[in-house]
Amino acid sequence: MSQENEDLEESQAEEAVETQEEVVEADPLEVALAEAADYKDKYLRAHADFENSKRRLEKDKMNAVSYANESFAKDILAVMDSFENALASIEGAEVENSSDVLANMKEGVTLTFEQLKKILEKNSIKEVSCEGEFDPEVHQAIMQVESDDHEVGDVVQVMQKGYTIKDRILRPAMVSTCK
Repeated sequence: MSQENEDLEESQAEEAVETQEEVVEADPLEVALAEAADYKDKYLRAHADFENSKRRLEKDKMNAVSYANESFAKDILAVMDSFENALASIEGAEVENSSDVLANMKEGVTLTFEQLKKILEKNSIKEVSCEGEFDPEVHQAIMQVESDDHEVGDVVQVMQKGYTIKDRILRPAMVSTCK
């Protein structure tokens, strides 16, 4: 019986070793597949997060572009209100007090003009200087005139003021120059 027990134990030990070898041989593949599935899941989640972030940034960019001039527009509305008040006061004027209305209108238009200049300055919009020599970077010559008071190439008259926004030309000044 002891021989049978030993044979039985030996046979069970061999089967256990074979089973362990099968498990050991099967384990690396299963582990690698599980690991690959885990990496794939992480990749898909990261890719989805990236795409969502990209869409959110694009939406934010579109909103920023769409509403970039919002504060400027709000400032301009105050000027619009001033002009509407001026027009309303003209309509309410009578012939008898027309000189008073005209004086008040001049004062109101002057104040509105100053208000508009402050808004433009606040938003980095400045008037182009037209004093002295013609500068093709900021001036556009629309005609040449003869003048004894100016040297050749100097700006004689400004037909339309030019403006810059920060360091960029928004509109060149239209000028006449001396020939």
